[in-house]
Amino acid sequence: MSDVFRFDRSRRAVLRAGVATVAWAGLQPGKLLAAEADVLSLLPITRTIPSTGERIPVVGIGTNQFDVTSPQDIAARREVLQAMPQLGGRLLDTARGYGRSEEVIGTLLAELGNRDRFFVATKPVSAPQAEAKITRDLLDESFRQLRTDRIDLMQVHSLLRLDELLPLFLEYKRAGRIRYIGVTTAVSRTHEELMAVMRRHPLDFIQVNYSIDDRAAAQGLLPLAREKGIAVLNNMPFGGRRGSLFPRVAGKKLPEWAAEFDATTWAQFMLKYCLANPAVTVVIPGTTTLARLRDNLGGGRGRLPDAAMLRRMEQYWAEI
Repeated sequence: MSDVFRFDRSRRAVLRAGVATVAWAGLQPGKLLAAEADVLSLLPITRTIPSTGERIPVVGIGTNQFDVTSPQDIAARREVLQAMPQLGGRLLDTARGYGRSEEVIGTLLAELGNRDRFFVATKPVSAPQAEAKITRDLLDESFRQLRTDRIDLMQVHSLLRLDELLPLFLEYKRAGRIRYIGVTTAVSRTHEELMAVMRRHPLDFIQVNYSIDDRAAAQGLLPLAREKGIAVLNNMPFGGRRGSLFPRVAGKKLPEWAAEFDATTWAQFMLKYCLANPAVTVVIPGTTTLARLRDNLGGGRGRLPDAAMLRRMEQYWAEI
């Protein structure tokens, strides 16, 4: 199957088409099951946004490193945004606090003409704007930078100015200018505060730090999200501000048993660990090159670890 296959149809529809093709080719029933598994492994896993039932591919990208100006860096980001929907990805997460990230994304999507193939999430008020008066102009700037009339998900960044922002978000949502609202954190010390917010406000999404090396969210926050029907964006699956996890596995061969959940790289090993938690809707690793995009999107295909495998992964991680 070509990399430019369009994943706009549901996994089920594509699976039916693929199996029908191999059946037509004359495969015996026993071989049809194997063919079905082969077709399924090529398709992106999708999960439901609880508040609406909309389905979305489980691997998106974070764009903290889209604050670039050089022609070479712009070209690399353009390549990512051109290929991403063709390879089965959809969600972009950005923020005003990521420098020129909103502007770069808006410009490139306008040039590529593929804005409608993305689910765009942003955070209009970050630390640089946190001391400013909260106005509609602050929100509207994200629309201008992203060159769009509608933003899919608008988030309160790190709980900043939440009580002032959420009423505005709800106003924009009622007007159809934003589709979903959410609140983010990236540090475990604020999980209790975020859980209180989840109990108090009608959120569509939260965004939280979670990885094989940072599991605090699994204790209370992720179960609460499932209970309340709130979608979860999983930031920093590779370590983030806690430090990259890749040096820990540098020079180490991926264990053979990783093939049991279709992981072929360390990035996929880490992403599939996160996605094995059913509360995680989309994991958003930082992604700036086409090679990294292909690798990361592979984490959202094929099988995921079961409970026993998760324990094995955790034990292995503790020993390396």
